Amino acid sequence: MALSMFQASVPVYIKMLNGLANCLKKGAAHYAERKLDEGSLLNYRLFPDMFTFAKQVQEATNHARNVVRLAGQEPPKVEENEKSLAELIARVEKTVEFMNTLKPAQIDGTEDKVVTLTRRDVSVDYSGYQFLLQRSIPNFCFHCTTAYNILRHNGVAVGKRDYLGPG
Repeated sequence: MALSMFQASVPVYIKMLNGLANCLKKGAAHYAERKLDEGSLLNYRLFPDMFTFAKQVQEATNHARNVVRLAGQEPPKVEENEKSLAELIARVEKTVEFMNTLKPAQIDGTEDKVVTLTRRDVSVDYSGYQFLLQRSIPNFCFHCTTAYNILRHNGVAVGKRDYLGPG
């Protein structure tokens, strides 16, 4: 049996989002136990031209929700105004809830569907396959990994098992 577009996307996003939520919870516990300022973490960047920690988490959830473009839908709009780890955790958990509403029939068979993304004034067409495997998943993993690395760099005791999530 061939791997379907649904199997290659939604369960992967859910698993990694659960791992991200777990890492965020460990971060919240770390900062609470040590009475550290969460704002310093939320605004932390690995390098000045990179997104902040909060933006890395926001972008990970945005890329996961973008999978509905394969179903011909626009992803739900979510404000990017989180000011605490608890709010970032809630954002990730709401994204998992949304992902759990998606059905294989919405995503399967979209390998050749044209997905057009417009940024600024430039539109780029992708096949469903290209969109999922060459744009969506790599960007999602990049932002999850960068958030994880920022947590590690700031002393949060997370490891590979935390990052990969349960299961």
